[in-house]
Amino acid sequence: MPAPIRLIVGLGNPGREYAETRHNVGFMVLARLADRLGAAWKADKARKGELAAAPGVLLVRPQTFMNLSGECVGPLMRYYKYEPEQVLVIYDDIAFPTGSLKLRTSGSAGGHNGVKSLIAHLGSERFPRIRVGIGLPGQKNMVGHVLGRISPEERPAFEDALNRAVDAALDALREGFDAAANRYNTKKTPPPPPAVLPAPQDAPSA
Repeated sequence: MPAPIRLIVGLGNPGREYAETRHNVGFMVLARLADRLGAAWKADKARKGELAAAPGVLLVRPQTFMNLSGECVGPLMRYYKYEPEQVLVIYDDIAFPTGSLKLRTSGSAGGHNGVKSLIAHLGSERFPRIRVGIGLPGQKNMVGHVLGRISPEERPAFEDALNRAVDAALDALREGFDAAANRYNTKKTPPPPPAVLPAPQDAPSA
């Protein structure tokens, strides 16, 4: 049986200038998750993060800046004697459209510097993650895209994704990550087109 989730990490950059940027999806989800769990945030400079404790789980927002996220999470994992499989990480992913959600039990960093740092400091790629799609940059450069803010047009889908990410994290805590992945990775099947009904026999001809 898989080990239960004990740390939930949201990736982002500290500071007001980054608060609502696409790259701070992890921080946004963790803020909502803490509210749902009734957990209060406390700054822990020694551990280079903001921590919020709830029954059976510790929420973590590294304050190291994205590229050094592992410097916060790795020591915490080892201090509590958890395995990488017990560390759930939530972050942004340009590989998926804005508003989409993908759950995965392991994998490479895929070019994400925060995840790259986690892999280095956890010593493994085998940690579960919830990836929230932020879309490709289009005409923007990559840095401008990920450090930019969500447009009004994207906002409804983005807010829905944040709320579903919170639900997915809660389900992972209650039922296990595999069960949550099976639920949230299922693509919605569009309804079939309406059937064309034959005209009644007594319908007047054109």
